[in-house]
Amino acid sequence: MTPQPQTPPAHVGILQLMNGVLVAGAVSCLAQLGIPDLVEAAPQSAEELAKQVGADPHALYRLMRATASVGVLSEGPDGKFSQTPMSAVLRSNATPSLRAFAIMTGREWHGRGWSHLEQCVRTGNPAMQQIYGAPMFEYLKQHPEEAQIFNDAMSDLSTIDSPAVAEAYNFEGIHSIVDIAGGHGLLLATILGKNPHLQGTLYEMPHVLEGARSGPLKPVMDRCTLASGDMFCSVPAGADAYLMKHIIHDWPDDRCVQLLQACRKGVNPGGKLLVVDCVIQPGNDFSTGKFLDLQMMIFPSGCERTEKQFRDLFAASGWRLNRIIPTAAPDSIVEGVPA
Repeated sequence: MTPQPQTPPAHVGILQLMNGVLVAGAVSCLAQLGIPDLVEAAPQSAEELAKQVGADPHALYRLMRATASVGVLSEGPDGKFSQTPMSAVLRSNATPSLRAFAIMTGREWHGRGWSHLEQCVRTGNPAMQQIYGAPMFEYLKQHPEEAQIFNDAMSDLSTIDSPAVAEAYNFEGIHSIVDIAGGHGLLLATILGKNPHLQGTLYEMPHVLEGARSGPLKPVMDRCTLASGDMFCSVPAGADAYLMKHIIHDWPDDRCVQLLQACRKGVNPGGKLLVVDCVIQPGNDFSTGKFLDLQMMIFPSGCERTEKQFRDLFAASGWRLNRIIPTAAPDSIVEGVPA
């Protein structure tokens, strides 16, 4: 008889979950120091690496030993550390790369936000407003260095999401598309690269567009326009499709209705609305979206939504939810058509 795996005692399970914050902090620090880049070519010791990054050799060894215990680096019998598949993802030149995303999770504002989760739950108000006296995106606007890290982190996620979206959706019959709040344009660039018949517009805040001019859109700029404005008031009119990835989940329903109504007003007859977000499923099964939903409560002021919530939101904005298309990433494409 094959022995059945034993479920660990409840207290062991809780300790494992709570230690997650220690693992995340260590991995974030490793990424910030750039260690995965330095061990790409060959294994190195803590002493060798400490000289290159300006660190204490003993402290750096303890950090790398800890991350190696969860598969992020590997320690050899000679005491040198080498690359693993997970540490490779933290290289700045990796595709996909999650280095900026890992760095962002270790920033002070991010950690302080999670430390205020209880207050968010009690009041229903986002932590950034409570801590810094400003909404998240206003805070980032006032802190360019943090905004750069945030934008790079979002581009990191797009290296995973963008190919999945471009592969999952058929853009035949769509000739012009506006990517609203599309960051530095990686998603739009991926879609334009796969669909040479498409013309695209990246609609963003002026300070974000500065990082887009020489970014992922550069190879397709002959088919792309950069535009800025207030997305809650208006969007570039006359497009066949309006695309938003990880935007709707940042905002409460009333603000989303404003945005979706602006898209409805601007869309060409027979056009499409494409919202790329997690779609929450009921039940007790693990879902990344359910934990992202907590993050939305802490930082912006939105939420992850169920199919019914998307359906109701679309209906309130002049759209009809047509279908939900899964992708190879955790996100789905929620397609709307004019009601």
